[in-house]
Amino acid sequence: MTFTNAISTYRTPVIQNFWLKSFIGIFFAFWSSSLLGTTDLPNWLLENVLVFGAVFFLFFTYRKHQFSDLSYLLICVYLCLHVYGAKHTYAENPLGYWLQETFQTSRNHYDRIVHFSFGFLLAYPMREAFLKWAKFPNWVAWLLPIEIALSVSGLYELIEWAVAELFFPAQGVSYLGTQGDAWDAQKDIFLAFTGAMLAIAIVYVLKRLLNIQKKTAA
Repeated sequence: MTFTNAISTYRTPVIQNFWLKSFIGIFFAFWSSSLLGTTDLPNWLLENVLVFGAVFFLFFTYRKHQFSDLSYLLICVYLCLHVYGAKHTYAENPLGYWLQETFQTSRNHYDRIVHFSFGFLLAYPMREAFLKWAKFPNWVAWLLPIEIALSVSGLYELIEWAVAELFFPAQGVSYLGTQGDAWDAQKDIFLAFTGAMLAIAIVYVLKRLLNIQKKTAA
């Protein structure tokens, strides 16, 4: 079957989940607002390449694989944070400036928040996918989200370098958003790694507590 035939025979899955419909509506409202209000359209397009990929992945896999409502919520929050950063560029983000003024920090830390959120918000959906879809052993599903957050963050920094220096040098400064920090890439990777470890630790503790409660009740 050719790609064209595959597309023509694909039927849009009917979404019955109220919460998922709500998350989709919220995200597209954020996405539309970020596009209409962007101060740097070329940077917005660069920042949203991965968003386009994520949306298409979720859409075309929905018929066979669905996440839980909690996972969809976490994914929605992360994507909204990302597109809001793309709206003004990460280095010029208004929320980041407000936090900088409020807490007297040396720079606009909005990019740090999103990198941390990548690990913290997406670790649970990754674990769920490994357990439900890939049928990996439980111990693998605990460790793999942390490893992926670390490796994907490193890969993303390489992509940022390539885009900024090799392909779109005119957008390099606004796209990277290093704000003069020589260790920006390393800090971003560490934050994503830390976020994933924290999320997995929270899930592990909660599951242990729930199991203890069930045994006590029995």
